[in-house]
Parts: sequence; C-alpha cells; structure tokens
Amino acid sequence: MSLQETIIKELKVKPEINVIEEIEKRKSFIKDYLKKHKFIESLVLGISGGQDSTLCGKLCQLAINELKIETGNDNYKFIAVRLPYGKQFDEDDCNDALEFIQPDFTCTVNIKDAVDASFNSLKQAGIIISDFAKGNEKARERMKVQYSIATMNKGLVVGTDHAAEAITGFYTKYGDGGVDIVPLFGLNKRQGKKLLKHLDCPEHLYNKKPTADLEEDKPALPDEEALGITYNEIDDYLEGKEISKTSKDKLEAYYIKSSHKRSMPVTLFDFYK
Repeated sequence: MSLQETIIKELKVKPEINVIEEIEKRKSFIKDYLKKHKFIESLVLGISGGQDSTLCGKLCQLAINELKIETGNDNYKFIAVRLPYGKQFDEDDCNDALEFIQPDFTCTVNIKDAVDASFNSLKQAGIIISDFAKGNEKARERMKVQYSIATMNKGLVVGTDHAAEAITGFYTKYGDGGVDIVPLFGLNKRQGKKLLKHLDCPEHLYNKKPTADLEEDKPALPDEEALGITYNEIDDYLEGKEISKTSKDKLEAYYIKSSHKRSMPVTLFDFYK
C-alpha cells in the first residue's frame, strides 16, 4: 500500500460523496453521541466566519433542533462563540455565518487581554515568544474559553478538523485541535463546500480564501500561501488522484511531520514497542 493510500484510509476520505447522506450521517453522529452521554446538554463551537466553522455550526444546530423534537428535551442547546483577538478583520463574515446558522445562544469573548497578559508574563520571565508562538497562544486561549463555557453548560467542545486540515497538521496542538468531537472528519475541503451549498449557505462564506489569521506580522495570511500548496491539490490527493511530484512530496512531508498531532501523548510503552 502506498503512503497516499495509507493516508486516505486513515483519514476516511471518499473519492465521491452523496451530499444528503453525508449531512444526515453527521447529524446522526452528533445526536447519537448526545443520547449516549445523557449528562451532556450543549455543544460549544467557536465561529470564525470561515467555511469549516460555518458548516460545523450549521450541522450542530440542525442536530440540536432535531434532538429537541425527538426527545422532547428542550434543555439541549448549541452555543456559538465569537472569539476575536481585538477587532476581527472579517467580522461581517462572522455575523453572516451566525445569521445562517441561527444558533440557540451566541456569546462573544474577546481574548486579547488574556493573550497579551500571557505574552507579558512570559516576557517578564525573560522568555520572548515569536509572533508564530503568540498565534498558538491565541488558539489555545480560544480552546480554554470554549471549555469553560462547556463546563458551565453541561457541554462539550466541537472541533472543525477535516481531512484537508488533518493531513497537513495545519492547526494548533491543544488549541483548535483540543476538542471533544469532530463532525467533519473524513471530508476534504471541496466536499465541505458541497455540503454548505446544499444547505443554502451564502456563497461568499464558503468561497472565501481560508486563513487562520493568527500571526500579526502576516495578518489574514491565506492557508494556501502558508502551506505552499493549494486545497485543490490537497483534495485531489485525498481523492486518490495524481498531483505534481513537488506538491505530493510536500504534502506527505507535512503528514509525517505532524503525526504527533494526530496521536495521544506518547508513553514509554508506545515508544519502545
């Protein structure tokens, strides 16, 4: 089995999808998980205004709506959280995403004071972190906030990780990678767009250039520019198609280098087996 075939198998990507089936399957997963864990009453997700959180948020809200009807339990709720650092450059998109999702509850927590306090505390200790490291601080602060909200609402934190993100490791370990469930797992980027299109999402939300927007020296840097490879190439690879050798080598190197992000913490029994 080639490395490409191994990756596709691990990340559960299909070369083609039935959009309606994928939507229903992922809603069912969310509902079944909550039914099994009866102490959970809420889902918490950070909404950025990008494709992934918009899709994940919509699936969560649809699942919660159905769950209320199916169980007669009105305590179930979806909590959408806005987590800007200062002023968000694409705030209008975030508001449009919330209008599309129609969450049960929305709250905004500005993480700037907390992140800056952490940065300054490290500086006082003689540790000057880079702009890149500060970006990770932002992602991890967002994770902390979501878990606090979840704790106070008998909830769990939902993640937006999908195959095109997982293969590159393009997320912060214990930041946006620190979640409880990932309803988008197994989809690539273009498949996620298809789901949003079917759900009548405003086109500008799923056609916008993806950006993590964590680095202040490179504000709103597109993912594709940071990675040096396009999502079309990543999606083609995940669908079993041929891509250029340069892009294939780069993508497989990302996958190998980021393997620790897709694993639990290593024990001596893991290392020496």
